[in-house]
Amino acid sequence: MSKIKLDFEKTGSLIPAIVQDHQTQEVLMLAYVNQEAWDVTLKTGKATFYSRSRKKLWIKGETSGNIQLVKEIRIDCDKDTILFKVKQIGGAACHTGHPSCFYRKVEHNTLKIISAPIFDPKEKYKNE
Repeated sequence: MSKIKLDFEKTGSLIPAIVQDHQTQEVLMLAYVNQEAWDVTLKTGKATFYSRSRKKLWIKGETSGNIQLVKEIRIDCDKDTILFKVKQIGGAACHTGHPSCFYRKVEHNTLKIISAPIFDPKEKYKNE
């Protein structure tokens, strides 16, 4: 159990976790952490989240192999948001195969794709 007390109550047991590449500083994704995911992350050093859709813990990369090794953790002033600075293994943080979940940019009121996928999600997740 962590000695660090985060405010899980304020947000209904889930705290947003921003994930950023520790070298490039690119924002890779946003996910949610509950107390158990927080404890597992601190114990293993692997970014672990709570999947709202599957309603269970989710270790980033357990299926794809694209794990996130936590290099630094920052907590905001209210203790209700986490920033994980990670080493992204495999180059892709997004389940779509893109390096970042933020691979679309708004331009002239349309979405422009600004990075190519690194892998084909149909191949990587065919057993899901």
